[in-house]
Amino acid sequence: MVKKNVYVVPSGNRWAVKTEGTQKPLSNHRPQQAASEAGRKVAQQNQSELVIHRPNGQIRDKDSFGNDPCPPRDGSK
Repeated sequence: MVKKNVYVVPSGNRWAVKTEGTQKPLSNHRPQQAASEAGRKVAQQNQSELVIHRPNGQIRDKDSFGNDPCPPRDGSK
């Protein structure tokens, strides 16, 4: 199964939750926070990455779910 990234992007005066490679949004929300929460649930279910954008289209935040093939090293060793 291919893991598709989940995006929270501006859509007019609303926020859309979309998956990578699709034009049609999974859902639309009024406040960005509601869209972010909906996108987080989808990304957790799919064990994929959540990418939240700013109103101007820039990336505001990213969060990954699932197993990380390259986890960060512990610097205390």
